[in-house]
Amino acid sequence: MIIAGLMAGTSADALDVALVDIRRDENDALSMRVVAFREFEFDKRLALDILRLLDPVDVPLSLVSSVDTRFGRTCAEAVATLCSEAGVECELVVTHGQTIRHDVEDGIVAGTLQIGQPAWIAESIGVPVLSDVRSNDVAAGGQGAPLVSVLDHLLLARSGSPTAALNLGGIANITVVSPGRETLAFDTGPANALIDVMARRITGDPRAFDRDGALAAQGETDADLLTAMLGEPYYRAPSPKSTGKELFHGEYLDGYLAAFPNLDPYVVIATMTTLTARTVAEACRAHGVHAVVASGGGTLNPTLMAELRRELGDAVELRTTDEAFNLPGGAKEACLMALVGWLSWHGLPATLPSVTGASRATIAGRITPGRTPLVLPEPHRAMPTSLRIDA
Repeated sequence: MIIAGLMAGTSADALDVALVDIRRDENDALSMRVVAFREFEFDKRLALDILRLLDPVDVPLSLVSSVDTRFGRTCAEAVATLCSEAGVECELVVTHGQTIRHDVEDGIVAGTLQIGQPAWIAESIGVPVLSDVRSNDVAAGGQGAPLVSVLDHLLLARSGSPTAALNLGGIANITVVSPGRETLAFDTGPANALIDVMARRITGDPRAFDRDGALAAQGETDADLLTAMLGEPYYRAPSPKSTGKELFHGEYLDGYLAAFPNLDPYVVIATMTTLTARTVAEACRAHGVHAVVASGGGTLNPTLMAELRRELGDAVELRTTDEAFNLPGGAKEACLMALVGWLSWHGLPATLPSVTGASRATIAGRITPGRTPLVLPEPHRAMPTSLRIDA
């Protein structure tokens, strides 16, 4: 079954689209082959409007409606383009949408909102579209995150020792798979969120990021600022837990910088890089992790990866998904969406209660029919046991 998986993260820079062929064998294992993958950069106006929606301030409803439509159209155009380039047709599209709110109150997710109208995709491509993939888990008492844990759980199913799959997006999250134990996962804190804040302040570009870690490499970590920021209560909260830019944003950072008014901006961005590495490493150590497999935009930042290697220490192996599974790190979350779609299409849950804290495992999302009547296959009775990536 060829599925188009679409993912846009909190960095709001681009849309990742993967065409994925997923099959189930007689041993209940899944195989996944990436037919095509491409990153579609958002046009400047859409990107800036998304960033406005991600700021924890009031915005006009007209802006939400406008982005909802434009994002949906962008998704439709991207899927059509990639299918044409690859010379294939997809049977299902799965869109994560753009998260603009993930509200957490006293450790409980009160609501999560992703926008990007799926009807534009269904009408343009003509096939069913699965969207709103987090809300069912939230309604069942879960965090609605990290969704990637179901992919990590299946990929690492045969690990012989505790292994963490790490995603370094705007927010960092880990999935820990250990022999004989339930899989657990949670957001560890910021990955690129606060690094991006400083990159934009240093360069004056509202869409900037620390390309190749060059900005952080010009500064040194300030121990006092780092210590102060490590006092954030979120880091000590038990899992399951999730967070987002509702917590880790520019004004949040300024609250700490007020006590350090004369710090050089390059020192601050270097400290934010160490903060990400330290909080990830501490979360891994707390769960006895022996190896880490990393993905996401943060893996392209050599300064961050060097800090992470240093913080993890020599006893913990650090690899990327490219190295461990032959799965391009940039494509992983789009492939996750395809997997979520395959599971939902076959009547199987796409979340793990041990990860999200939900009262039960839920089938993810809602389906917008394509141009023909919606016909679902006979539901599968059992979850797959593992997942392999085929060339």
